[in-house]
Amino acid sequence: MMSYRVMVVDDSAFMRKIISDLIEQDEAFQVSATAKNGREAIEQIAQVQPDLVTMDVEMPEMNGLDALKVIMKEHPLPVIMLSGINEQGMRETIMALELGAFDFIRKPSATTSEHDILQVGRELREQMRAAMQAKERRDAWTAAQLRSAPVLPASGKPPQAGVAAPKPPARKPAAPSPGSAAAASPAPPAGSAPTGGTAAARAPLAGSPRLTTRLPAANPAAPSGGRDGQGRRPAKAPAERARPAARPASGLSGGTAHAAPPAKPASPPRQAPAAEVAAAREKTSGHAGRGRPRSVRPAGEFTDLVAIGTSTGGPKALKAVLEKIPGDFPAPIVIVQHMPPNFTKSLAQRLNSLCELNVVEAEQGQELQSGTAYIAPGGFHMNVVPSPTGGYRVHLTTDKPCNGHRPSVDVLYESLLPLQALKRHVVLLTGMGSDGAKVMKRLYDAGVTSTIAESEETCVVFGMPRSAIELKCVSHVLPLYEIGPKLVQEVAKKASL
Repeated sequence: MMSYRVMVVDDSAFMRKIISDLIEQDEAFQVSATAKNGREAIEQIAQVQPDLVTMDVEMPEMNGLDALKVIMKEHPLPVIMLSGINEQGMRETIMALELGAFDFIRKPSATTSEHDILQVGRELREQMRAAMQAKERRDAWTAAQLRSAPVLPASGKPPQAGVAAPKPPARKPAAPSPGSAAAASPAPPAGSAPTGGTAAARAPLAGSPRLTTRLPAANPAAPSGGRDGQGRRPAKAPAERARPAARPASGLSGGTAHAAPPAKPASPPRQAPAAEVAAAREKTSGHAGRGRPRSVRPAGEFTDLVAIGTSTGGPKALKAVLEKIPGDFPAPIVIVQHMPPNFTKSLAQRLNSLCELNVVEAEQGQELQSGTAYIAPGGFHMNVVPSPTGGYRVHLTTDKPCNGHRPSVDVLYESLLPLQALKRHVVLLTGMGSDGAKVMKRLYDAGVTSTIAESEETCVVFGMPRSAIELKCVSHVLPLYEIGPKLVQEVAKKASL
């Protein structure tokens, strides 16, 4: 039986031993090397050529985040981060997922109980199997695209009319990573069935709507709404401080005609209640030199609602989608990302610093407002319910997990079924399993026709979107870089009716 070679990177010899033992409980994996910091890992990767790396986030000399940047640039391969539960560790884990890490697990400590360590091992091995299945599927997809690509004649003449060539990148893409379009040429999907390693599980989805003729190129960011005549962004809450002039390119590439927005200043991660943000906008609405501020709509004064569900690969996917939606988007966006408690807060803070939308971790009873994205907190199901004020609000519960998850996408989607006064737009992005698919089908059968699934070519794991496509309840199957603009188009179209 073929085994996959794994490198374990951690500054603690004790932890390297624990992680190695947990990995080798699965005969499909063999720990072929260990390293005590990121620099040592980079030096060994070229020689050892592992199939997968587990990487501690916080290490001396070179931490996991800096090492990941180099690995994704020079030796792209699946990396699973081991994150501490302190605030810095959580923030850096979110950034690692943006840079292309496949996923993460919470790192056990010396005081962790044996039961919890065994649970960490199960989660780690599940993620490793999913990462390898994703890589195999991606490699198969790449090979198929290369076989079907048109070959120029020896004369060097261009192909016949009607044969589209891949579009050139609009800008330099981000560092390649597992599950990103830059990881191979042409960029493949990293999707895989959530369990099992059979050929049937890895086979392409027959008969499903797929974008088989489009090869992803570099990802131009969509234009941002609400700019003034000098191209400046609208002001967010005044508590936000200056941000770096540049940031990593987002998401994957695509052939849209939109120009990339200029980098905006970044602030330290923060999160403010929706009411505080709205009040701050009102206060600064006439401030000179801050750009044209976004209009503030009263809670409940919207006709559309967007609901997004995602899992493995979700943080990077959400960044790519939300960055292309303007701050004056006339609808709220509710999001379920499978993630443990506290990490969702770090995710919301990170996305809020990068997007024109306000992005917050949802709170119990919070009134929904347009131009704001609400991320379900880890450990809680999120529902959208009518508000006594006439609008809609967040209702959080600790009901038992659904599809093995809390929060669950199915639970969020189910809460939308009675909200027939709203025009609902339902999206499924990359993720293992099938959470969200069954209730998307119920919404579709009930007349919700704005249903979107991320296509295989850009998925990190083509599980959740594939499940919805198989149920024939998806109106639009789109690569990641087209989903944000499509939502803007759909909401604008509905609003004009």
